[in-house]
Amino acid sequence: MAFESLTERLSKTFRNITGKGKLTEKNMEDMLKEVRLALLEADVNYKIVKNFLEQVRQKALGQEVYSALNPGQMVVKIVRDELVALLGEKEVKIPYKESGITTVMMVGLQGTGKTTSCGKIARLAKNREKRKPLMIAADVIRPAAVEQLKVLGRTIGVEVFDMGVDYPALTVVREGMKYARANGYDTVFIDTAGRLHIDEALMDELRDIKAEVKPDEILLTVDAMTGQDIVQVARSFHETLQVSGLVVTKMDGDARGGGVLSVRALTQVPVKFVGQGEKVDEMDYFYPERMAERILGMGDILTLVEQAQEKMDMESAQKTAERMMSGTFTLDDMLAQYEQMSKMGPLGNMMKMIPGLNQFAGQLDDEKASEEMKRQKAIIQSMTKEERQDPSILRASRKNRIAKGSGTTVQEVNKLVNTYEKMKTMFKQMAQMQKSGRMPNMDAMKNAQKQAQQMNMRMPFGGKRRW
Repeated sequence: MAFESLTERLSKTFRNITGKGKLTEKNMEDMLKEVRLALLEADVNYKIVKNFLEQVRQKALGQEVYSALNPGQMVVKIVRDELVALLGEKEVKIPYKESGITTVMMVGLQGTGKTTSCGKIARLAKNREKRKPLMIAADVIRPAAVEQLKVLGRTIGVEVFDMGVDYPALTVVREGMKYARANGYDTVFIDTAGRLHIDEALMDELRDIKAEVKPDEILLTVDAMTGQDIVQVARSFHETLQVSGLVVTKMDGDARGGGVLSVRALTQVPVKFVGQGEKVDEMDYFYPERMAERILGMGDILTLVEQAQEKMDMESAQKTAERMMSGTFTLDDMLAQYEQMSKMGPLGNMMKMIPGLNQFAGQLDDEKASEEMKRQKAIIQSMTKEERQDPSILRASRKNRIAKGSGTTVQEVNKLVNTYEKMKTMFKQMAQMQKSGRMPNMDAMKNAQKQAQQMNMRMPFGGKRRW
């Protein structure tokens, strides 16, 4: 995962400094030295690192930091704020028009995930922004790209306009725009051709398309795995086309992530979208503040909540939660929870977004956890309806049948039943505490969370202190 090594090193550095009772110039410089090494190892541009540390030093050496009750945490806050400034301070989204057609040109080199990103962003426009998008397959150089976009369109429920590969890209775009106007589409995504490298033929074609449609947005896809090459590619496209935003792909790979930290400061082109995987729902808006907090090991609860709202059946989850708290938790409910968790993706990725748990995410084997969950689901699915409602009726013969039906062992069936009984007991205790008033209800918890957000409180590294 991009930034993983950077997060680990910075978290360790800041744990050391927040443990100091007093901030001195000596431990301050030691901390800055560690931050410098961490950023350089993450492949952040040297000039950016130098300017970044100078900004942190100037603010951290101020009298208000030294006189603070928790000077170490004040330094962490300064670093966080400077990271947010480096990444762009606030999110920048596509400026969709209230009337007429919003046109988005997707550009980039081959292999950066341009066509896939086109489909993913169109899906976001349809589902989150409630737009009516059309995708135009204008990458006529690569026949597979046209077919790939059509497959993506069917998957996300977005129409694709194409004329095959026998017509020039400009003709395809021109006819596609006519089709969009005639059929009431309010947003058009144009998947243009890419090359293995930047050349004049590519830029001439992109200039012609830009002159024809006068796009509201030109999004450049760049590969997080390419490090500092992101900056060079962004500069080249920006000089020719005046790119309005970047789409960073493959952030789920083992990229060090330094190019993402450098690109906005060096090109003044904001990152607008980030791709976290191959699936169509693994693309999200880029939030500088959330990314900075994830880099510093503070988690990202807001993104986790948004993903849950989008991927999970919230009505089903609410009903299951109510049954849990009422003490009527069954194996069907347990199965429903497993199904919901599967939709959220790898457990390790979820843990990284939860403050305090993110430091343990690397210790989790996602593959093993996924296989274990599949086995447990298979066991429950091999039971009769009566057995799921009341596992106490399970005797040796029934357990043997369930084990054979699920391809597991009797020991694994026993393990699942024991886990279920523990969960049921825990939920009963929680329900009793809530009834007796010893446990806050959900409304009270939501209000407390809202107040904490308004006060801009954070709990870095799972600690109890706040700034």
